[in-house]
Amino acid sequence: MTVQTKTPIDFLALPSKDILVKEFVGKSLDGLRTPAFIIDRGIFAENCAKMHKKAEAWGAGFRAHLKTHKTAEGTRLQLASSANTTHNVVVSTLMEAWNVVNAGLVKDGTVKDMLYGLPVDTSKVDDLSTLWDIMAESGGVIRILVDHPDQVTFLEEFESRRSTPRKWSAFVKIDGGQKRAGVSTSTPYFEALLKKMFASPNVSVYGFYGHAGNAYASTSLDEASSFLSGEVGAVNTAAAAAKSILKSLGKEGPDVPFKLSVGSTPTAHAASAETKAALSTLLHGELELHAGNYPMLDLQQQHTSLVGGPQIAQRVRATVVSYYPERGQNGTDEAIVDAGAIAFSKDTGPSGGFGDVIGTSWRVGRVSQEHGILTRNDKEEILKLGQVLDIVGQHACLISAAYPWYYIVDSSVENGSKIVDVWVPWKGW
Repeated sequence: MTVQTKTPIDFLALPSKDILVKEFVGKSLDGLRTPAFIIDRGIFAENCAKMHKKAEAWGAGFRAHLKTHKTAEGTRLQLASSANTTHNVVVSTLMEAWNVVNAGLVKDGTVKDMLYGLPVDTSKVDDLSTLWDIMAESGGVIRILVDHPDQVTFLEEFESRRSTPRKWSAFVKIDGGQKRAGVSTSTPYFEALLKKMFASPNVSVYGFYGHAGNAYASTSLDEASSFLSGEVGAVNTAAAAAKSILKSLGKEGPDVPFKLSVGSTPTAHAASAETKAALSTLLHGELELHAGNYPMLDLQQQHTSLVGGPQIAQRVRATVVSYYPERGQNGTDEAIVDAGAIAFSKDTGPSGGFGDVIGTSWRVGRVSQEHGILTRNDKEEILKLGQVLDIVGQHACLISAAYPWYYIVDSSVENGSKIVDVWVPWKGW
């Protein structure tokens, strides 16, 4: 029997939002200790509304991934925008799942459907089961990802020890060629998995889930649309095969249509009535769009050409601590800031570097743990010691993970110059 583990949520003390709000709200950004992570709430909310409109135009439901910001405040903006409302989320950790519950987001009806976004870990089933019990009290449901027959076996063993066994609602995670998580429909393992799930008294197939992580390489709407079509094709092929397997087993089709869940931020930005119309195949289920990075955005997303700089809601504020004339390539200057690999992560992107200084040609060209080296290609702009800079990094999901709290501004409030809130992100796994 697999030893069950518990999410250590009671052992992790997060900073007090009340104390932070009392200390910082109403103050200017200019007095912040750096490095500091800043989010423009107005842009964040606008990005959420745009994504709801994309899903609606595509004729799909929407499931918001919480992995980038990991906050109650951001979750509310993702789910209830000025354009639409949804109640479905994906979490990447059980710490996120527990904090969604403890923040009251399930009890007040904000979140009704929560998917744990990794193939189900057999050591965490008891924890997921407890979450399911709590969500059920408010009419909510936990869903899981399955991509291996042994996961089904363990779920059956787990439920056999309960006085009233239940049936887990599962997406089958599909590998569309990205070789991340998932099972490929082109292998015999897929059919074996489906037959085991359809025969199981404790697992039901809710739908098929794909994620085109390779879509981050897109540099145009056409490329992102092609990746989106590929995602849909992969999960639709899986759903068609599932219907065929059900028929071969002498079973009826699904009671409700399979859910075909696809998306990454680039492919979600490509969703539209036009791309929906371009789908030439008959759909064997109902479409659902999912994405996570889109409220914040970053240089990686900007490089896809699907978003522009004004749509990026997050930035890191750093201070120039020293300056080195003519030290750089071709005699250009370099500078050092008090934000390095921890503050920006070591993720880079097609545009190069680790971050771009807003409004200048300077960029974070190299990083050490706690400092970054600014480089540039021209010899025009000179920085001064003590100068404060706003820098957009490559990958918002990893950058935000480093910060114990986020300073929130709003572009509609005094042009975003004053702190209007502080968000405390959920930490741990």
